[in-house]
Amino acid sequence: MEPMTVGQIAAAVDGVWLNPRENAPAVTAVCTDSRKLTPGCLFLPWVGERFDGHDFMDAALEAGAAGCLCARTPESLRKDKFYIQVADTRLALRALASAYRDQFSLPVIQVTGSVGKTTTKEMIAAVLGAKRRVWKTPENYNNDVGTPLTLLGLEKEHEAAVIETGMNHFGEIEYLTAMVKPDIAVISNIGDAHIEHLGSREGILKAKCEIFEHLKPEGLAILNGDDPLLAALAVPFRTVRCGKSEHCQARITEISDHGVEGIRCTIVTEKDRYELSIPAPGEHMAYAAAIAVAVGEALGLDREEIARGAAAYVATGSRMRVVRLPERRMLLDDCYNANPQSVAAALEILARTECDKRIAVLGDMGELGAIGNRAHYNMGALAAILGVDLVFAIGSGELAGKIADGVALSGGSVQYFPTKEEALPELRRQLEPGGTVMLIKASHAMKFGWLVEQLTDKR
Repeated sequence: MEPMTVGQIAAAVDGVWLNPRENAPAVTAVCTDSRKLTPGCLFLPWVGERFDGHDFMDAALEAGAAGCLCARTPESLRKDKFYIQVADTRLALRALASAYRDQFSLPVIQVTGSVGKTTTKEMIAAVLGAKRRVWKTPENYNNDVGTPLTLLGLEKEHEAAVIETGMNHFGEIEYLTAMVKPDIAVISNIGDAHIEHLGSREGILKAKCEIFEHLKPEGLAILNGDDPLLAALAVPFRTVRCGKSEHCQARITEISDHGVEGIRCTIVTEKDRYELSIPAPGEHMAYAAAIAVAVGEALGLDREEIARGAAAYVATGSRMRVVRLPERRMLLDDCYNANPQSVAAALEILARTECDKRIAVLGDMGELGAIGNRAHYNMGALAAILGVDLVFAIGSGELAGKIADGVALSGGSVQYFPTKEEALPELRRQLEPGGTVMLIKASHAMKFGWLVEQLTDKR
């Protein structure tokens, strides 16, 4: 973060500096967690359903914060710290990030979608990184806390920014887009994630389209042209559609799947033809690549730069991370999150992987509402149809139990466990030497990362 004076911060958030003094230090970081302070930072107490960060203001200041925003005035003010009174700290954080973002004239690309937001964000950043210094959303900082903190991480050296935004209710994308103010808006697809809160895919489309409410008039919309809802979407912006369909302006014409080693694909545009090698598994990577090609062309990258950037792509977190273990064993760690579309893609990757034994460890998918039971049953049925040798269904009887039903009634082999702790001994036994590949996939709330840690523990 570039330095901001206390006066600048107070003006940006429409706040009142309660104890003004000369020579107050400039701030170069903002923190919402008193346990992760940067010395000299601005502490912003976040108010949640079960906690109030104002309770930790004194501890934050004692730990080294230079000052704080506050919607609740403390009983006494420290003379060596500054206090800025605001009506709402959440809205103040957005206002601060919005004002800070306005200091930069670099191109900003905002990414949303039901599936693959992070993959698409990382691919765009990798491609642009072949020519520009890129700032991107770290980890999963894509909500009303993470997005403003990401924007506040911009610095003068950056030449482009790729900002991922997520949502599970109406109004959230608009709230984030108001501070991002994108030059390019990307929607990767419309799936069933969060359908419980949004009612239907049409509802999800409406929520995702809030990304256009603050897209600059001269901005560019980049959409998945093979997604039925996005293919028919008309927006008042220059639009590039990406996919295999003939109407796509960034068209995927060839894909060769090399399993866990990655894919090769060809993307054809009006300007050029791009033959790309992507070191990550799954044909879905071609869609992220096509979107990145469209962004790269819009920002002036040439064929060699785009190809070099795509080849430098690195998967982040537990998103189809390939973990190679001794004795020809392998984990496909894709447990960051799950919805029907991403599970189907992961199972197809597992099915195409050359090995002697394929195991799928599947758990509950959240926020599916009325389609939950059917979606879990279909997940199990698909695993059996694709020839997965053994499925572990782990979680609630209502949801994971439906996975087990789908496998069994489709002729597959399945074992059901209520908890991952109960399943672990059998998972270890089944992860046999000599060509076993195990996919681990569930919604983030299931915390299947623990299984990955246990199965990779050399002890």
